[in-house]
Amino acid sequence: MKFVCTQHDLNINLALVSRAVSTRPTHPVLANIKIAATVEPDLIQLTGFDLSLGIQTNFGARVEKEGVLTLPAKLLNDIVAKLPSGEITLDDEAGDNLVTITSASGRYQVRGMSAEEFPELPSIERGETNQLSATAFIDGLKGSLIACSQDETKQVLTGVYLKVEPERLEFAATDGHRLGIVEVYPNETDRASEENSEPVETANTNSFEVTVPAKALRELEKMLATGTEKDRLGLQFEQGQVVFGWGERKLTTRTLEGKYPDYRLLIPKQFQRQITLDRKQLLSALERIAVLADQSNLVKFSIASDSQSIDLSVESQDRGSGRESLLAQISGADLDIAFNIKYLMDGLKTLPTQEITISLNGPLEPVILTPLGGLKMTYLVMPVQLRN
Repeated sequence: MKFVCTQHDLNINLALVSRAVSTRPTHPVLANIKIAATVEPDLIQLTGFDLSLGIQTNFGARVEKEGVLTLPAKLLNDIVAKLPSGEITLDDEAGDNLVTITSASGRYQVRGMSAEEFPELPSIERGETNQLSATAFIDGLKGSLIACSQDETKQVLTGVYLKVEPERLEFAATDGHRLGIVEVYPNETDRASEENSEPVETANTNSFEVTVPAKALRELEKMLATGTEKDRLGLQFEQGQVVFGWGERKLTTRTLEGKYPDYRLLIPKQFQRQITLDRKQLLSALERIAVLADQSNLVKFSIASDSQSIDLSVESQDRGSGRESLLAQISGADLDIAFNIKYLMDGLKTLPTQEITISLNGPLEPVILTPLGGLKMTYLVMPVQLRN
């Protein structure tokens, strides 16, 4: 194998696929990145795979000799990232899986392993590829990933439940303390983002439901963010496996087994109180008083209908206390209620509009935060019992 490429192209793509390389591999070859070079077309394919999450990408290069092998991901990343910009050459002419990396500044040799031991990425042979809007998919991930559970004993809750329908995508995640739901309509997103350009054809979407690990979706979110609004996201699914593809990139992951809970049952059908206020002002006030929160992370809301205001307060025996007051449009009776300040701030950061609505009932019943206009998003947070 021998090819010439730019340091920038190799560095960017190595960093991308390295996200799927295990830090504690079950087999030595899984600590490596698979590199395949083809002459027609002149293309380099990089693959990282930890047996659960796989990332593959292609980029153009001048291939002088075809070949395939694997090299240690961390070592290769460290070398290439520090090389000067410009052309670099990789070749294995020394034999014995020894690769020479040559740049304008120097020459390095890295010992790899045969690609024969590297497992193939799973592929889905049956069924059609669903074509989705990448922009709509990012919107859904932003509002749901934050609520995934970190508790591995509740494995199905460590992912995002994804419901795909021909005209609608629904994303949902919950850790038992909060719940994020986002509904996006890809065709509407397409029209908004392509106002001054030619429309992109949307393929018919098959309906299905799947729970995808949060780890894989966080990587997908980062990768999609580097694309363009016109990118189409291809999605294939069959029992136990889901594959996302767009442009020259592919991400494959195992799905999470088990029935996802019926999260819609958690949302109250009616509310006794409703508050409309500026999201950024509330978030800024919480960020200021959060520095005084103790391990309980508790913030108290005192809602006053007469004065149309909310008092936020934090009290810590060891640190002291803080209080902020905000004006708001309030309907319903006065109420004292408390929240985990981190959960509340997480939700406020994901809501996309300037003004939001907070709907609530009693001091221990679910509270709903929704954006005023824009994206159809629901963020539910459970209150915390106030101590006397």
